[in-house]
Amino acid sequence: MPFLNANGDVTELYLGTQGVELDETNPENRFQVAMLDVVDGLLDESAVAGKPLIITATGKFFTNGLDTDFIFANPAGLPGYLDRVHALYAKVLTLPVPTIVAINGHAFGAGAMLALCADYAVMRTERGFWSLPEAALNMPFTRGMAALVRTRLTDAIATEAMLTSRRYGAADALAAGIVQEAVSAEELLPRATEIATGRAGLAGANLGVIKRGLRQPLLDDLAVLTPATLL
Repeated sequence: MPFLNANGDVTELYLGTQGVELDETNPENRFQVAMLDVVDGLLDESAVAGKPLIITATGKFFTNGLDTDFIFANPAGLPGYLDRVHALYAKVLTLPVPTIVAINGHAFGAGAMLALCADYAVMRTERGFWSLPEAALNMPFTRGMAALVRTRLTDAIATEAMLTSRRYGAADALAAGIVQEAVSAEELLPRATEIATGRAGLAGANLGVIKRGLRQPLLDDLAVLTPATLL
């Protein structure tokens, strides 16, 4: 399960299980329902701590997004499950602390969209792709997810990413503006920490107010309940 790590003037949120590189119960760090519950609570804790937050992960994946096993086993629960994912995005988008995502590995689908919710993104160069595979998988985007991609990326890149399911390595993701920096694995957390520390003085309730004002139309789209007819 995800966990927090206090590191000086910053807080680190790991998608993964403390003490192991690969969680055998969730090796791709997918959004299991229990995981969403834990992450929601940890985000609340990070907000109370009032320190910049780095979101990263253990293993070869940052996160592979939706828990497809749960979806196939509970089709009637899909709209509510997607609404939970939307709520996760909204919380990260509006945290009253600076947020930096350190993409340590593959970020696919809903996991790639989570990376877009942070204020700043750093991606490792040696391994991992950022990709929205929904078109290739014959899956639609929800209204909130489409709004997130459209808001956080340029129209040209959002169109390419959503309609072609292209896999972007770190260099391509940087060129496309999906991430702001691409660094080696050894530099990933130190660089994210450097950026986060430099923004520590901005943390506080006012930052949350500014984020809400900046992103209100997107937040409104994320708050729209997913219709049962989506799929």
